[in-house]
Amino acid sequence: MNASRGLSVLAVDDERPQLEDLARMLRASPRVGDVTTAASAQEALVLVSRDPFDAVFLDVRMPELDGLELARVFRAFARPPALVFVSAFDTPAATAFELRALDYLLKPVTQERVEDALGRVAAGSGGAVASAGSVDQPGPSARAPERLTPDVLPVDNVRGGGTRLLPVAQILYFEAHGDYLRVYAEGGRYILRGRLSDVEQRFETNGFVRVHRRYLANLARAREVTPMLNGTAVLRFDGGAEIPVARRQVPELRRWLRA
Repeated sequence: MNASRGLSVLAVDDERPQLEDLARMLRASPRVGDVTTAASAQEALVLVSRDPFDAVFLDVRMPELDGLELARVFRAFARPPALVFVSAFDTPAATAFELRALDYLLKPVTQERVEDALGRVAAGSGGAVASAGSVDQPGPSARAPERLTPDVLPVDNVRGGGTRLLPVAQILYFEAHGDYLRVYAEGGRYILRGRLSDVEQRFETNGFVRVHRRYLANLARAREVTPMLNGTAVLRFDGGAEIPVARRQVPELRRWLRA
């Protein structure tokens, strides 16, 4: 933290009125110099990847990627922000503190509790959370995902924490979300920092094909291409997972699956 400018804080909540209320209380604090807001975990990932924050005030329950999953991703950063969880429920509190959160605020949040949490951030300078980032895994960077072997990919386990060495043959598809990728495999869902174009180039020889601007599919695991009325299609995998196929990719994919 730069004492002359105050703390730089990111507030994350998918419910707009509560996000605006939290941002208002943060801006009212003399400890805070700048407040940025994000209405989803995906938006928060992009913001934290782009700019450093002293602290993130993070809602626990959000659609798609929830606050606890997002916190596990932040742990892998070389300089992770301090975390303060905000929730209407106290049941996830134990998990939150396992993730080295500095505080856990129950909704409705008061100005007094916000000040208490900011005091912890200012006193600790994010140290408690920084130590959580010192796990035995590489800190993420803007470069392409690190290679271990041609058949194994290190990914963040969003449910259990830590890093898993995922066999590439188990991956169904990649989905792009800003500077991060969701990795869908037969054993679960994972997070990988990087660009879809990097992964496409790396695994082209493994049978992965870009079927949509946001999706890279493992065609060896695909089972069916179903055409849609607008000329696009849906690519289906064992287990019921499915992803969209761009119009120009449909003829090629149908030929490949019939081969």
